[in-house]
Amino acid sequence: MTLSEDLRDELAQIVPARRCCRLAELSALFHASGAWHLREGTIAVHLDLVSSSGARRAFALLRDLGVRSEIRTYKRRAFDQATRYQLHVTVDDAAHAVLREAGVLSTSGAPLEAPAKRVVGRSCCRGAYLRGALLGAGSLSGPRNPHLELRAASGEGARFIAEVARREGVMLGVADRRTHAVAYAKGHEAIADVLALAGAGDTALQLEEHAVLAALRADANRLANADEANIERTARAAHRQLEAIRAVGVDALPAELAEIAELRLRHPSASLAELAAKARPPITKSAAHRRLRAVMKLVET
Repeated sequence: MTLSEDLRDELAQIVPARRCCRLAELSALFHASGAWHLREGTIAVHLDLVSSSGARRAFALLRDLGVRSEIRTYKRRAFDQATRYQLHVTVDDAAHAVLREAGVLSTSGAPLEAPAKRVVGRSCCRGAYLRGALLGAGSLSGPRNPHLELRAASGEGARFIAEVARREGVMLGVADRRTHAVAYAKGHEAIADVLALAGAGDTALQLEEHAVLAALRADANRLANADEANIERTARAAHRQLEAIRAVGVDALPAELAEIAELRLRHPSASLAELAAKARPPITKSAAHRRLRAVMKLVET
């Protein structure tokens, strides 16, 4: 399953306890995936959803609020022929009242681009609104270079989503597309914050775990590259030291230089610390470096 599917399945399991949260979630669902039609002088509406879990959640939400609906399926007209789900809502007096209360319809019965701020007046309702937006038309890619989008029919709707998140301390970008607009987040931390607000703790944790593992791998690669560079640098230095010792000759060196020179000849791949420990008595690494440097200066002069 994709991250988007995991996210929708997790969100669909959440059942808000408060009516205000149910209305906020329903509001976001209609603003994200609702389509309105005028048939024979009456308003008809349906929700177009990509997942069966989202369709079941929307159906249960409508039923709990006293709105009748019917689930239908169809094949998308695309190369993958994916199954889509539609909830056809009967807009009777009861449904009309609920949709007005949820900020989906105006008092005159016209569809609204975004709900009134009262719909997301509480923190719990703001989380519910983000959850509905994700269930209705959200997408999440990753876990590498993660990208989260919450789709809206218009720029006003996308800006409303961003404002809802901002009031909870999370910043979302807004972009206008050719046929719609989106509120979006990039990066593990920003996306995890949005998911946590919506109640998708498991998916947020999955992203955070990937971020930690990616950081550990990056650190391991840096250390491995640093070790490789150190080994290569040590090998080049040892090669130059060997050439200098052979050019001068051990017998021509003072006693303290001759000792380190002999140790280098016997242990051509040893580090300075290892050579220093083999001296009698042992010397410091810096002392071993100075003595070998002195041997090399004899060649340079």
